[in-house]
Amino acid sequence: MRLLIQDLRYALRMLGKNPGLTLVIVLSLAVGIGANTAVFSVADALLLKPLPYPQPDRLALLWLRSPGIGIPEDWPSPGQFFDIRQQNHSFDEMSLSIGTSMNLIGANQPQRIEIIRTTSSLMHMLGARPLFGRLLLPEDDAPGKQPVALLTHALWQRLFSADPQVVGRSLNLNGNQFVIVGVLRPEFLLNHEIMPTVAGIEKADVLLSLSLPVNGQDQRGSENFNIMALLKPGITPPQAQADIDLIAARIRQSDKRDPTFTISVVPLQQQVVGNVKRAVLVLLGSVTLVLLIACANVANLLLSRATGRQKEIAIRTALGAGGSRLVRQLLTESILLGVTGGVAGVAIAMGSLYIVRTINPGNIPRLEAISLDGGVLAFTFATSILTGLVFGLAPALRAVSVDLNSALKAGGRSSQGAGGFAVSRHRLRGLLVVSELALSLMLLIGAGLLVRSFVRLQNVPPGFNPDHVLSARISFAGPKYRDRKLMGRIFEDLTARLTRIPGVTSAGAVSTLPFTSSVGWGGLQIEGYVPPPNEPELQVDKRAATTGYFRAMEIPLLKGRYFNEHDVHEAPPVAIIDDKMAQRFWPRDNPVGKRIRNGSNPPWVTIVGVVGTVKQYGLDQDLRMVVYSPHAQNEYNGMYLAARAAGDPTALTGALLREVHAIDPDVPLYEVRTMPDRIRDSLARQRFAMTMLAAFAAFAMLLGGVGIYGVMSYLVTQGTHDIGVRIALGASRGSILNMVVRQGMSMAAAGIAAGLLGALALTRVMASLLFGVGATDAVTFSGVPLFLAGIALLASYIPAWRATRVDPLIALRDE
Repeated sequence: MRLLIQDLRYALRMLGKNPGLTLVIVLSLAVGIGANTAVFSVADALLLKPLPYPQPDRLALLWLRSPGIGIPEDWPSPGQFFDIRQQNHSFDEMSLSIGTSMNLIGANQPQRIEIIRTTSSLMHMLGARPLFGRLLLPEDDAPGKQPVALLTHALWQRLFSADPQVVGRSLNLNGNQFVIVGVLRPEFLLNHEIMPTVAGIEKADVLLSLSLPVNGQDQRGSENFNIMALLKPGITPPQAQADIDLIAARIRQSDKRDPTFTISVVPLQQQVVGNVKRAVLVLLGSVTLVLLIACANVANLLLSRATGRQKEIAIRTALGAGGSRLVRQLLTESILLGVTGGVAGVAIAMGSLYIVRTINPGNIPRLEAISLDGGVLAFTFATSILTGLVFGLAPALRAVSVDLNSALKAGGRSSQGAGGFAVSRHRLRGLLVVSELALSLMLLIGAGLLVRSFVRLQNVPPGFNPDHVLSARISFAGPKYRDRKLMGRIFEDLTARLTRIPGVTSAGAVSTLPFTSSVGWGGLQIEGYVPPPNEPELQVDKRAATTGYFRAMEIPLLKGRYFNEHDVHEAPPVAIIDDKMAQRFWPRDNPVGKRIRNGSNPPWVTIVGVVGTVKQYGLDQDLRMVVYSPHAQNEYNGMYLAARAAGDPTALTGALLREVHAIDPDVPLYEVRTMPDRIRDSLARQRFAMTMLAAFAAFAMLLGGVGIYGVMSYLVTQGTHDIGVRIALGASRGSILNMVVRQGMSMAAAGIAAGLLGALALTRVMASLLFGVGATDAVTFSGVPLFLAGIALLASYIPAWRATRVDPLIALRDE
């Protein structure tokens, strides 16, 4: 311990003698270690930490899948819940839930509250505990039972100011009274990551009891529910899947489902992580490369520093210090640098996570669970120690292999004359620079692909003009709005009111607005079209729209007409289809006048128009065809409003709210967003991955450029005598410049060649993150190496220019 303390004190003194070099090394390591700490904290929360439930590894969600008819994921029905509960041999418990939102009446301002109606079994599976009152009980599941309400901690604080006497009070939701029976503890978690509902609930505010029907078979067509299951002890997800496959086959047979129908058992941890896992692993690999580049750069700096310490090492050796003792002292210095960089890296990681939480890019599940806890700090400490060993070992071994006779010679040129000017005589330095450039190129190519992918994605036309459009959601709910004809008149009246607002050029409403969480699809029949026997059922997206919706969104009319005021409830039913459907079924004919219908019994509907294809779920997704119906003929209580403004659309928010409250002051206006904002939010995941990888690549490129500059500067300094001899013998300054640049570019060429091979492997891993760009995109694979070669040329030219300024008289003068 005495020797260790002595080594630490000496290391601190030596680092203090070179504050500039120490600062550069610590900052380089801080960025590398800080980036690794931040990304590892994300990977730890998503991939390593269990979910905050009693038995998270036994929890799973059940999904319907029918890829043959374009339904990659669908929600089950109560009938399927009863089938699985009665026939399975894999689950201890199952819960049935459905997400919705309701209008909260009686508060100072009407609010939209997010609800999950669920069976009591969910409480036990998720380990819920009440802060006040009780949880949902099995008797609450009984048919015809008056539903009760369970408040989340956040809503209890927001709505009732944390009043402990809230139990027993009533909650007015959609004009119906619900008795509050309890308040959940703050740690209870139930959001869209845990339970993605058909209504797109972000985070449950209230849990309502769900009364199970006497016969679930009566609700087989209502596929809007979530089924969560708790696996029996010892049952693995693959075993449960094999069990459910048999049940799905029976359902497929009895319900005459399409041949591709299956039911998937998805472990809850896998559901939460979703498609983010690959992006996290790519980022984790990227920050590892950044840290390796930082280590290589620091090792080069320490090698340069070791050259200046040759006489010191020689004196200590001459006085009896052994090689292991000297290596231990030098490694103590490098580990101290690593730990110092780690401490600074923790600060960088804390700042990075704070920024990520503040901007909330929307692509990081369990964002609230990401923290720099003990496990992450232990990882950082271990990384700091290992980093110190990695970048310090080679300089330490090189430093102790000093020639005592040469180093202690009184008037010799020491190292300046030892070896001349050639990279081949400084292989370790050259190898480190080559590795820096190779790793930098890999990151730059990965970032370049993501940038090109993002640019391609941004340029995809959404099928409408989002500029100057303000959108909002509204729902007229409760007993007084059960008249369907009334709903048609209300929305036509409301959109007419909106068009009279100064600054509004057009307004409309639609049941499912693009770039929102809303969904709605179903089967369709086309008159005269007989599908082949092996063709699955035709599934299309279905939307109800008011007369002004298409003009408000500027969705182009290709054939026929838009909806008008004559398309009312009593009039013959009509529909508008999108161009994708027209091209598939009537590529050489006019679809206007053709007839379609929902299922086999409803009346035939006449097509009156064809509009452009609209991107519904994202610019990178191209799913089902679309059929629009007039809202007056297919009434919805909840709709999205869209108002096109002549100027700034956000200035219309107050006027929209006033017009809604003029119809009913108890109806809230929520999800108020401009359409450009909705599109921007839909690109959050791609933007975040691109920004992070581009930042890592930029730092790696900077380190690579500094590395090659440092090596070439060192070689010029060490080779000053040889350069002076060449100039004295008649070498031109141009030849000196060419010689130095050639040495630098030879390292760059080797690094670029190695980096291209590594990039081919890296980009294959990240292929699923790309859009419209191949993993071996020729533009990126040719442009990025040229760019890095330009950086290397600049980093080599500056020392080369300095070499041409060498005065041969000074260079040849004896020390």
